[in-house]
Amino acid sequence: MNWNTLDNSDTIAEIKESSALQPILIFKHSTRCSISSMTLNRLQRDWNSEEMASMKAYFLDLIKNRDVSNAVATAFNVQHQSPQVLIIKDGKCVYDNSHMGISYREISQQLTNFA
Repeated sequence: MNWNTLDNSDTIAEIKESSALQPILIFKHSTRCSISSMTLNRLQRDWNSEEMASMKAYFLDLIKNRDVSNAVATAFNVQHQSPQVLIIKDGKCVYDNSHMGISYREISQQLTNFA
């Protein structure tokens, strides 16, 4: 899985802009949480790069970048969760889920909604 790093609040504006061209996935990860680690591992194991080629994925380490995580919650009007996945399309969060609700299957289903 090819992650782009989300470690700067300025990147949020870029994500909003580029989400007009392609859906953007943001995975908010806590390195101190075993559920977050398990969810990340499951997502990476199931990820099919060919199937998800039209989606750009960002990884946010919220322990190192708590301010960025808070800015994401504010910018996309979502409650902070960890782990959490957001899908951004046309500058708005069109899907979010957290903890054990995060699944590759649901994310790929969301992607088909944009085709």
